[in-house]
Parts: sequence; structure tokens; C-alpha cells
Amino acid sequence: MALIPAETLAAYWSASENMTNLLVIINVFGALLLGMLVGYERSYHGRAAGMRTYGLVCMASAALTVISGYPQFWFGGMHVVTAMPDPTRVIQGIVTGIGFLGAGVIMREGFSISGLTTAASIWAASVIGILVGIGFYAAAIALALTCAAVMLWISKLEGWLPARPAIAIVLRFRSGFTPQEDVLRRVARERGYTIATGTISIDFKEGCPEWHFVAVSLGRDMGTSLSALAEELAKFDGVESFHLSHARN
Repeated sequence: MALIPAETLAAYWSASENMTNLLVIINVFGALLLGMLVGYERSYHGRAAGMRTYGLVCMASAALTVISGYPQFWFGGMHVVTAMPDPTRVIQGIVTGIGFLGAGVIMREGFSISGLTTAASIWAASVIGILVGIGFYAAAIALALTCAAVMLWISKLEGWLPARPAIAIVLRFRSGFTPQEDVLRRVARERGYTIATGTISIDFKEGCPEWHFVAVSLGRDMGTSLSALAEELAKFDGVESFHLSHARN
């Protein structure tokens, strides 16, 4: 005697079940391709999340969404679903879960924050998968192409528009030296920068004052380069050590 009756196993391979499975597979595969399209830009620029990550996110989002629309075929169609699933709750769970994944790629180091674009695009990839899952194929394709275009070309547009690049500065002064804020602001302005309001923080480590702040360029090509600033800071009286980096956010 078989442990599982043949008719029970056959229910999972009925014509209607196979047709539903085929529809799910097509949606999942299409979502995978669209997710990989969006992830290619991140992979091309050497980001941690690439085509595989985006493809998996988009594919899984599509799968979860599409199966919520066919409860009558769950468990081989042998069990009556007493409460119809609410697809909007599935979508809410997907978006919330992807939010945690996106938060994991956001990194902060001092005044610099990186990973925001990657986090936003991962979230967008999940939305593409949701659109595929509910059958809005044209909208999903359009969103995938738009996301890819934004990440590829908006950065070039930003390069053409007026901008004020910022740098994060850490100055460690020798013991006994008392830095003056007005002097630092004057020196920064002479080199094409202004110290951003509210960014100054002061530490006192091992008997030496340490100042952290962000300097914003007065114009795209007006600020002194990091290499030139480093050369000048190395000669400043009272500066024991320093750290310069582009303030990304």
C-alpha cells in the first residue's frame, strides 16, 4: 500500500495545476531578467549588490505576489481556502522586508554616507517584481528601463549642472594649541570653501583637540583639490595630523 495515494500526487500534476505553475514560472523568469537589467549598472560600477542580488529580489517579489492570486490551486487544489489572501498585505510584507535588505547596504563613515542609491534601487527592483506578479508587464518593463536609465545617465546630468562639492575634514592639533573657529573659516574661504553650518564637532583625545567638520566648495571648480589641501595642511603650524575625504551623501 502506497504511503501517499496516487490520486493525491496526481492532483499536484493536473492540467490546471501545471498551467498555473507555468504562468508562475513565466512571471518569475521575466522578473529575473528585469531585475538583472537594473542590477547590471550596479555590477558595472563595482557595487556589492549586482545582477544576482537584483535578479533574486525581483524574482522573489514576483513569485510571492503571483502565488497570492491563485489560492484555489494551493496544496494541489485539494484544500478549500477558507479565507482569501489579501495581495495588498503580501505586497506590504515584501516592501517592508526589502527595506531591511536595503538598510544593510547603507554605510556611514564620519560625514560620508554611501549605498543610498543601491538601497533605493533594490527597493525599486522589488516593486518591479510586484508589478510582474500582478500582471502589469508593460509597467514593469517601463519601470525597469527607467531605473536603469536613471542610474546610468542621471549622474552624467548631475555632472553638467552647477554643484558645490563637499569634503569631510578632521584636524588634530598639537597639545596646548588652541584653534579658533573664525580663523578656520577664513582659511577655508581663502581656498574656495565655506564650513557648513552645524557640522563642527570637537573631541579632545590624548590631550589634543580634534575638530571634525564639512567644508562646502563655493563652486564646482572653485575649491582647492584634496591633494593641494593636504600639502598645505602638512605645513600648518599647530596641525599634528589630519584626514581629508569627499563627503558623499
